[in-house]
Amino acid sequence: MNLHGHAIRWDLLVNFVPVLATIVTTFLSIVLARATLRYARTTDHMLEITREQFEREWAPELHIRMERASASDARLVVTNIAKASVLLQIVQFRNVSGGMNFEKQYLNDPLVGGTTFSCHVGEKVLKVTGSDSSGPIAVSASFYSAGRLYRTDWFRFKVEVRGGRLEKIDSVTIPARRVRVLEPHKVRKFRKPLANDIAKELVESTRTH
Repeated sequence: MNLHGHAIRWDLLVNFVPVLATIVTTFLSIVLARATLRYARTTDHMLEITREQFEREWAPELHIRMERASASDARLVVTNIAKASVLLQIVQFRNVSGGMNFEKQYLNDPLVGGTTFSCHVGEKVLKVTGSDSSGPIAVSASFYSAGRLYRTDWFRFKVEVRGGRLEKIDSVTIPARRVRVLEPHKVRKFRKPLANDIAKELVESTRTH
């Protein structure tokens, strides 16, 4: 074959065709791998968003209210305002303004979503406040939900006690934060992405050599 005065051997041209086909196939394979990688990353991201939405929807949320029942007794009302059921474990009482007064009341009571639990805590409150005081105390609850141990933030109440008698209990503030996990699942810590950029790793490794 003669092209512009240059002779081209057919055997060289025939041998060049497989090389060209290999180059084109490699290029198309890299393009396809990139597209597959982008799709896998998008899928991974969508799964992460779906999981977070599911966890937000089913995240536990408790509200704590304390009220005066009598001169010597107080009633604690815990409301589960989320969908998920919980198992109440501990209610903690803390004197915010004075000393290290700290009391716990152990429970083992299930609380279905949308329901309330109440118990009498007058003795615990009086131990925390003393016989004569006027100031804030904080109450928090620990509970299990979906295999994890949670604790609510501290709900504050202003309690007035005179001569060992409960005169007044008023709500001061509600927590700005929701419940926090005390014992999280350990599986998520070792969670790996669904896809890795193999082509990118190959290029970077080639550059370093």
